[in-house]
Amino acid sequence: MLFLTPGPVQTRPETRAAMAVDIAPWDRDFIVEYAAIRDRVRDIAGGVAGVHATLPLQGAGHFLVEAAVRTFIPPGGRILVPSNGTYAERIIRIAREAGRDPVPLPVPDTRGVRGEEVAAALAADPTISHVGMVYSETGSGIINDPAEIGAVVRAAGRRIILDAVSAFGALPFDIKAQPECDAVLFTSNKCLEGLPGIGFAVCPMERARERAGQAGSWCFDLGDVLLHAERSGWGSFRFTPPVQALHAFGVAMGAYLAEGGQPARLARYRENMRVLREGAERAGLRPYLDTAHQGPIILTLHQPDAPGFTLQGFVDALKRRGVLISNFYTTKTPTIRIGTIGAVTPDDMQVAVAAIAEALAELGVTRKAA
Repeated sequence: MLFLTPGPVQTRPETRAAMAVDIAPWDRDFIVEYAAIRDRVRDIAGGVAGVHATLPLQGAGHFLVEAAVRTFIPPGGRILVPSNGTYAERIIRIAREAGRDPVPLPVPDTRGVRGEEVAAALAADPTISHVGMVYSETGSGIINDPAEIGAVVRAAGRRIILDAVSAFGALPFDIKAQPECDAVLFTSNKCLEGLPGIGFAVCPMERARERAGQAGSWCFDLGDVLLHAERSGWGSFRFTPPVQALHAFGVAMGAYLAEGGQPARLARYRENMRVLREGAERAGLRPYLDTAHQGPIILTLHQPDAPGFTLQGFVDALKRRGVLISNFYTTKTPTIRIGTIGAVTPDDMQVAVAAIAEALAELGVTRKAA
């Protein structure tokens, strides 16, 4: 099966095989392996040893977002959230239910947020301490630029929390060049092509250390994660970790570095996107985003307005042809979501393009109707 979602993603056979072992989290070999994973992750984020730290948590990306919000924003504190997609809306909900005060900044989901929009919102409200932004919005595929937004946040003397869950490892980010960043957040199962189960925050150590104990949650306290590592060693976990997922993630990171790291992975994903988008357009499908605003992570297409088309019917027709895509959408208008990340190549995308054309024909959707 060709697995084309924006996460979990298709993985390499050696990554999946690494899950089929029994490992004790306190075993000395694993302790060394886990400490090395933390160092590699910090380095990919542009972090500096002794200045920045990798602070993992078990679970999904939303767990990391909540942990960062709780750790770095005091109860009742205000966070500006540029909102151009579902995952920004989830930051708003997470912040509100954590007892923080989110301030939405509505932006169309067909373009990225602009620096001047954030600058104006911060100038209008000096009580806002943080900006919470999604790097890659997989609702539509739009990309928000952390360097552009970070510059205005830094100039305003505020801080940023960056949800880079579906961006990290492919889209560039350098935390040492963005000292306003309290946390860049991501998971094992997106552009680094591991299995689900573990999320990561890369944070300035001093900022995390001074916030320890103030999250209102032991489980979601990134400062406590740091203190535990400093006390018990960088190969230790506070609670039972997803050991097999971490072991597989180490294998996936080895493949990432062998491929050429971030530039090489971004180049492959961009080529995947080009092949898929051009093929979908040849089949008559209309992209949701203009080319200038299209990110390399997920292609979103308008659903055909044709009597024989249903999203689930299309998903099932593709699955019969060995291609699996999402059977839901998160845009305001009905769309189709097809991921371009994971252990897939432009040749795989050609297979997907052929399957799309065949599936539309099976459903009786002509190119004109699509």
